[in-house]
Amino acid sequence: MLKEIEMLDALFKHATEGIIVSDTKGKIIMINPIAEKLFGFSKDELLGEKIELLIPSRFSHNHVKKREGYAKTSPSRAMGIGMDLFAMRKDGSEFPVEISLSNFKTSAGDFIMSFIVDITERKKHEVELNKAHEEIKNLNIELENRVEERTEELARAINRLAESKQEVMRALEKERELNVLKSRFVTTASHEFRTPLATILSSVSLISKYNLTQEEEKRLKHINRIKSAVNNLTEILNDFLSLSKLEEGVIRNNPQEINISDFAKDVTEEMKAMLKEGQTIVYKHSGNAKIKLDKQLLKNVLINLLSNAIKYSLEGTAIEFDTNNQKLGYVQISIKDNGIGIPEEDQPLLFERFFRAQNAGNIQGTGLGLNIVNKYLELMEGEISFVSKINVGTTFNILIPTLNN
Repeated sequence: MLKEIEMLDALFKHATEGIIVSDTKGKIIMINPIAEKLFGFSKDELLGEKIELLIPSRFSHNHVKKREGYAKTSPSRAMGIGMDLFAMRKDGSEFPVEISLSNFKTSAGDFIMSFIVDITERKKHEVELNKAHEEIKNLNIELENRVEERTEELARAINRLAESKQEVMRALEKERELNVLKSRFVTTASHEFRTPLATILSSVSLISKYNLTQEEEKRLKHINRIKSAVNNLTEILNDFLSLSKLEEGVIRNNPQEINISDFAKDVTEEMKAMLKEGQTIVYKHSGNAKIKLDKQLLKNVLINLLSNAIKYSLEGTAIEFDTNNQKLGYVQISIKDNGIGIPEEDQPLLFERFFRAQNAGNIQGTGLGLNIVNKYLELMEGEISFVSKINVGTTFNILIPTLNN
């Protein structure tokens, strides 16, 4: 029995944890050397003192209640689970601790044994660890932000690259179209210029042979052939020049006040020189004559459509030319011929460049006129439509927004 007491006394004195034994009223009964060292008190200074002496004053009042409650329930447990516990040294300094409680009974009464561990170093490591975790967290956030920024920059770069690629593709497509246009121009020009030039040369050669007065009629015939050929050449050149200007974007819509009736009559008078034998242009207007639109663009449109009506109609036929300014905010124009008409299968392609209907035959033309008309009307924010029937004729209808005065 004595040996066991000696062993227990050795365990108490040499334990690596601070041990304090107190009664149920909190009076310190025993204290081991490690506890003395932890708190800076000697054993004599603590024996008989309340346990609250070792607790910071801000916690001591609550501790009394908790101690009394523990004395009644008497469970063995760790104190302050999930809480930060602090003890106080003799010099008043505080330090973090971890405390476990155990109660026991002897013949002298009930007692509570407190096991106390100074966790200052652990807390320091925890702080350092938390700091390291916080730094890692901040680094992760910064890294994520940088990745997000780089991703956005990469997305913008990809978009710019895609846009650049599209621009290059558009430029290449434009260049391809221009090359096709140049090729078609050379082919069309060489073909269309050949016939009128041959006509001019042969007529000039024949005119020189008709010197007698009685041969005046033959001379006039060839002079008229020369005029017609020159008009054809002029029309071809005008088509190519107009297309070139449209491609360069130098043509603009510049509305100005005009008298549509007087203007249309002047155009009609100008076109009479191109009429075939017995052909007539019948013009009429309805509504307010004063409007605002681009005079030159409209003239180019009308000349082109009237020229087509003349070319594709037979001798002795009438061409109906109407202008109407009764629809608020719009002028309506229609040009109706009694010509060869447009095959139904060709109608969807009528406004394509260089397209000519299969029944055009040997009638002079570049296949650009209606394409140019359509582009002029787009500049004026206008619209063009048509109805046509083979061997009956074609009617073109135009609607152009304007400002009525």
